[in-house]
This record gives sequence, structure tokens and C-alpha cells, in this order.
Amino acid sequence: MVPPSFLHIRIEFILFGLTLLSVALFHHHTLKVALLGLLSIVIFKLVFDPTYHWEEHFLGTRPFVEQLLDKHVRGGEWAILLNLFGLLLGFAILAKHFEASGVPDYLPRYLPDDWRGGFMLLALIFVMSSFLDNIAAAMIGGTIALVVFKHKVHIGYLAAIVAASNAGGSGSVVGDTTTTMMWIAGVPAVEVLPAYIAAVAAFLTFAFIASRVQDRYQRIQKDPVEGLTIDYVRLGLVLLILLLTIATNVLFDFPALGVWVAILLGSLVRQTPWHELREALPGTLFLLALVTCASLMPIDELPPASWQSAFVLGFVSSVFDNIPLTKLALDQGGYDWAVLAYAVGFGGSMIWFGSSAGVAVSNIFPEARSVVRWFTKGWFVAVAYVVGFLVILLLKGWQP
Repeated sequence: MVPPSFLHIRIEFILFGLTLLSVALFHHHTLKVALLGLLSIVIFKLVFDPTYHWEEHFLGTRPFVEQLLDKHVRGGEWAILLNLFGLLLGFAILAKHFEASGVPDYLPRYLPDDWRGGFMLLALIFVMSSFLDNIAAAMIGGTIALVVFKHKVHIGYLAAIVAASNAGGSGSVVGDTTTTMMWIAGVPAVEVLPAYIAAVAAFLTFAFIASRVQDRYQRIQKDPVEGLTIDYVRLGLVLLILLLTIATNVLFDFPALGVWVAILLGSLVRQTPWHELREALPGTLFLLALVTCASLMPIDELPPASWQSAFVLGFVSSVFDNIPLTKLALDQGGYDWAVLAYAVGFGGSMIWFGSSAGVAVSNIFPEARSVVRWFTKGWFVAVAYVVGFLVILLLKGWQP
């Protein structure tokens, strides 16, 4: 039995497309829309697709305990979904710890009090994302922006924060989930590193424009508030969370584990802002619903590997989860991994829900949850993607 289609288009794609369109149109009800879309796709798969087995899709084929102990035999979607759930909620607590430490209030002393201050903040996010998870870099950057711009942050600058975190992680095998997947699959780190040729070119493009836009909208706070003190214990907790995130990512391919071990340890010495979980939960569930919808799409292969297909994948990753796209590309082979890493890593910045970093930032700034406002106010991110892609093709070329 072949699942039904319409005009040779599988119904799953139509349902997913309608879900994404509804998210764009009804941005005040994104969670409800995403959950209804997921429910419709799951029901369709169970009723009309005899090849679909939900247990294998979500839990894999190996014993669950064996998958827990050995990252190399994990299958199904459970690990990705659980990691995203833990990271997005955990980094919401990390951002609050960082804000309460007092460090963001001190930064006006070191950041220039014109557009260059906003530029330097984006550069800091870019660098942090090269060795931290891009969600953490975006959350820290968003928290700093909240303070130094006095809670008045332009939507375009929010898009730039997400773009900086995604660009910074695109050339590092520990900076983004997709590049880590390539590393685990056997792609040498030096083959991913040239993605920074494109990432730096893109960064210089969008960061310059976004910083000037933000400066006109709200200038950076000139001087730090008097009488501030830094809570070094909370700052230490932030560092502990980041260190354990990196450690458990490298050792177990499960960074969320390190986040929550550190949070629980930190609760012994400082009050944990558990209320942040309530604020972050809707955005987290929204992203998980979209990622699950994407994983249910009947994609068996990508177009033949070429720079043109890699270029298009960057735009596709803004609405389609880049994790299954990267997995398919690794299975297919024939790609220039640096070009692909940049495309799928940075491409998701063009729409607020196109990357987990975007969803994380929208948990701090709910006004960002509008596709139209994100794209029209942050148009320079899409332009920067094209600029970065052209630069890497001209300077490095396509070397599959």
C-alpha cells in the first residue's frame, strides 16, 4: 500500500507546509498550531503509511539501556528530542544565573557607547559559540543585550544575535549539533574549519548593519550602575554549567546531562530560578513539535551533491530542521563539508524558529515570534547568508 499523495506530493509534506504557514500567520498561537500539525501528521502516518513504525522511529531498534551506555548505537529521535528539551530549559536557568551575577551590568564599562558596542557584543557571541553550544551563546548574548540596551532590543538585532551564534558554531565540531554529527560520522575537524571563511564574511555583513540599526533604536547604556557587585558564586555556576555541557557532549554525546547535573549541584549553594522553566516551556515544546514533524517527512535522499544543492539547503534549513538534513547528507556523501556546515548551520537564522538558538532567544523576547517581523526587520541576515556563500566559493571553491 502506497501512502496517498496530491499532485504527486506526499500528504505529509502538505500537512507540514500548512503547519509552517499557520505558524507564520498565527504567531500568537505557535504552540497550539505546532501541536495540531504534529498530531495530524502522526495520525496520517499511523492510518495510511504501513511502513511507519512509531516505536522504531522514536526509540530505535537497539535495547534502550544499550543506547544509553553507547552513543554509537543510538537510533530513533529520542536522544535528539531529549537533548533539545534539556538544553533549552537548562539554558534558560543559565541565562538567569548570568543576569543575576551582575556581570551584564558591568559590561557598559568595557563596551563602546555607540554602534561599535553592539558590534562587539555580536563578536563576543560569535566567539563564544565556537566552543559553546550555540543555544548557550545566544542566551548569554540575549541576556547581555537585555541589560545594556535597557530592555529595548530591535527585532533585527535579535536576529543578528541568533545569526552570530549560528555563524560562530558553523566551523567548529563542538559549536553546533550538525558539525558534531559530522565529526562523529568521521569527518575530520579540519574539513569543517573552512566554514569560517563564509561565517566571518556573513558576520561582517549582518553585524555592521544590525549594530547601526540597534544604535538608532536604542543606544547602549553609557555607564554601569554605581554600587554594583558581582556574585562570583553565580558566575561560577554559569561556568560550571558550560564546562559540564562541553564535557558530556564530548564524552556521551549528551550535553543536556551536564547542564542538569550542574544546575542541581548549583542549587546547593544558590537559589535556582525554577520559575524560568515556566516561561521557557512553551517555546521549548514548540521547537520539539516542529523537529518531530520534520523527522516524520518521507525524505529518503537529497538532490545530487553540488554547491547549488548546498546553497538551497541553507534556505530549506530555515524552515526544516537541519539535523535530519545533515544526517541525509552524511549518508549520501559527496559534499564539501565546510560549505554544507555553513549552509545548514547559518541558514536557520533567517527565521526565528529555524534554529534552536532562535527559539531560545524568543523565550527571552516573545515579541520575536513573528516570521514577518523577523524577516522584514532582519532582512540583512538573508543577505549575509548569500554573501558568505559566495565568498567561500570564490576563496575556497567547491571541494567535495
